[in-house]
Formats: sequence, C-alpha cells, structure tokens
Amino acid sequence: MGHSYSNFVAWLVKRMFILRVAGVAALAWMLVFAHPATAASNAVLNPDHPQNYVVRQGDTLWDISARFLRDPWRWRDIWRGNPQVKNADLIYPGDILYLSYENGQPVIRSSREGRPVVKLSPRVRAGAIHSGAIPAIPVDAIQQFLSRPEVVGATELEDAGYIVSLGKERLVGGPGSVVYARGSSPEQGDRYTVVRQGNAYVDPDLDGDEAVLGYEATHIGDVTVTAHGDPSTLRLTSAKREVLVGDRLLPAAQIGALPSFLPHVPEKQMNGTIISVVEGVTQIGRHQVVVLNRGTQHGLNVGAVLAVFQRGHQFKDELAINPNAQLPEPDAQIELDADRQRGIEGLTMALDRFVRDTHRSLTIDTDDSYKDVTLPDERAGTIMVFRSFENLSYALVMSASRAMHLLDTVKNP
Repeated sequence: MGHSYSNFVAWLVKRMFILRVAGVAALAWMLVFAHPATAASNAVLNPDHPQNYVVRQGDTLWDISARFLRDPWRWRDIWRGNPQVKNADLIYPGDILYLSYENGQPVIRSSREGRPVVKLSPRVRAGAIHSGAIPAIPVDAIQQFLSRPEVVGATELEDAGYIVSLGKERLVGGPGSVVYARGSSPEQGDRYTVVRQGNAYVDPDLDGDEAVLGYEATHIGDVTVTAHGDPSTLRLTSAKREVLVGDRLLPAAQIGALPSFLPHVPEKQMNGTIISVVEGVTQIGRHQVVVLNRGTQHGLNVGAVLAVFQRGHQFKDELAINPNAQLPEPDAQIELDADRQRGIEGLTMALDRFVRDTHRSLTIDTDDSYKDVTLPDERAGTIMVFRSFENLSYALVMSASRAMHLLDTVKNP
C-alpha cells in the first residue's frame, strides 16, 4: 500500500510538473503569437480604408497600416500570426493585402503569386529591408542615429582623442585628406567618428546644472587610421563638414543588424517636451528627428509612440473688461448745485473720494493679466522613439497634422 501510494504521489508530482511546464509554454506561445481578445477592440478602422492594397516599393508598415487603421501603431491588433507559413509576417512589393473579418474583428491577409492567402503578423524589423521586405519605418531617416554617437556628457569629449594637425598649411580637411591625431590607440580599433561638441540639451522642467541632460555630438566625418603613433596618421573617408583642429575622435560603432521596432503606448503616462530638432529647423514636419527630455529612467524605450500637442497660442484679449475695476460711488460725484453737494464740506469729501477711486482704478488697470488668454493645446502629430538614453530620447515624426515646434509637449496618444 505504501509503495503504491508513493508511486501515485510521484506520478502526480510528475504530472503536475508536466502540466505546469506545458502551461508556461502555452502562456509564452500566447504572449508571442496570440492576440488578447480585448486588444482587437482597440483597433479602429480608418473611415476611408481600402478593401485591398497592392504593396509598392518605398512603402513602410506604418504607412500601410495608416491606410487601414486610424492609429497605425495598432497594426498587431489586426495582423495575426500564422505559424504554418514561414515568414508570413514579411511583406514584399507586389503583395496584395486584403481586409476581412474573423469573429467580427478585422484582420489583414496577404496574397502573392504562387502563394496562398495568409494572415500577417509583422515583427516590425527595420532590418527586414535587407531581405527585400518593406521596413517598419523609413530606415534612411534614422540610420545615421543608430550607428553614431549623438549624445555626450559634459566632460566625455575632454578625454577623447583629437585632431592635432591637418598637415602643413592646411586649415580645414575634406574627404581623402590625411590628418593627424593624438589620443587614439590600437585597442580602440582603426575606425573613428569625428565629432564636435554642439548645443546643450536643456530640460525646461529643471533648474541649474541638473537642467543640462547632455550635449549634442555633431557628426563631422569619419576617419581610418593608417599608422598608429603619437601622432597617429588618419585618412578622412567621409565628411559632412570641414574637419578642424581640435575636433574629437570617438571609436566607430560596429554596424550590425538594425534593431526591431515594436510600436507601443508607454506603460506609464508620459508628459515630456521637444527640446531640440535635428538640423535646427523651426517648424517640425514628417520624418524629421526630434529630441525629447524623457528617457529610459522615465520608462520611455525604443518603439514608444507618443502624441505631440502644439502649445496653445497665448495673446491679449483687448476686448476684455477688468472684472475688478471699481467706479466712483454716487456720493463721490461732484455736483454743480452747492445745496446738493452739501456745501464746502461735502465738496471736499467728494473730491477726496473721487481722487481715491480714480487712483484705485488706475492701479488695478496697470495689471492687465485679466487680458491674458491661452488657447487649449492641440494635437499636432505622432512620433515614435527609435533611440533612448537615460535622460533623453530621439524620436521620428511619423505623422503631422500641423506644424510642430520646440517646447511642444508629448503625451501618451
């Protein structure tokens, strides 16, 4: 009996373990491939959506999703996985996308010549462009920001190598030029990025030294070491600007596969600000890169989608009437009839009160804050974070309904 009981217990424990593992595996499968039933309710179709669409060269997943959905970043709500079809999530030029319904919910299917209609579940890999599949977002607009340093600390460049000479009688260097540098070492490799410290990234919500989140590392060019030494000899392989003596060297990053971009709404409520725009334009439009005063320490990571709100216009309402203005009271009025004025004494009192009330009105009118009007913030566009640092992030403008500006606010969409 004891032996049978122990066997039964062992069998039961083993069975529970198998079920538990299977449950975990099933849960993992659901998280990766399945779609929560509640998520479909978040997908709202674009009122002008097509029933089908032929994918073209130059399309992105975001742009295609915008044709079908009001909120393009919710494409996973209608593009679902089909594990029976290898790489069913990759979309290529020439594919035909169909909108249909499954259990009352919209789904997107794809068809290609020689291939059956399948469901889609894009993994949103920017690197998919290398295989011929369309990318999630316009890679050309952000690739330089993924392979080069863009933000440096206050003293980071002080310890970096630097251009010490451009050669005899040369003041600036261009592509193909030979330059000389100190501070480089073979351990850092043979490829360097030439940078120059640019403007400070300042958080308008902070004061003093804490307000400086970092400095722009302006990309000047790229060099390759041809001979290590002190100084080292380098050849300028590319240049966006003229290289100058004193420009700094940072080891070039190894360019690997582009990261995956999985658009999502931040888990925390974000309230940030656009603190800079690349290339220094005053009005920000589609596919331009902006810098935000929020980063990983605030819960903002790669793929986060945010709405941009144009700050409400501020102006003076010249038609407004001062609600606190006080006119002289009736008994402070000066009468021409001496009897009604109650003689000299009444006239003196009336003059005193008139002067007092006039002074009060003039004093109140000098504060015209009652004329200040601020219109509500208005939705201006949508951005997606593609690179995030500790205190700030780079984001790409995915759509713009109106011009955006520095100090516009960003929030969860």
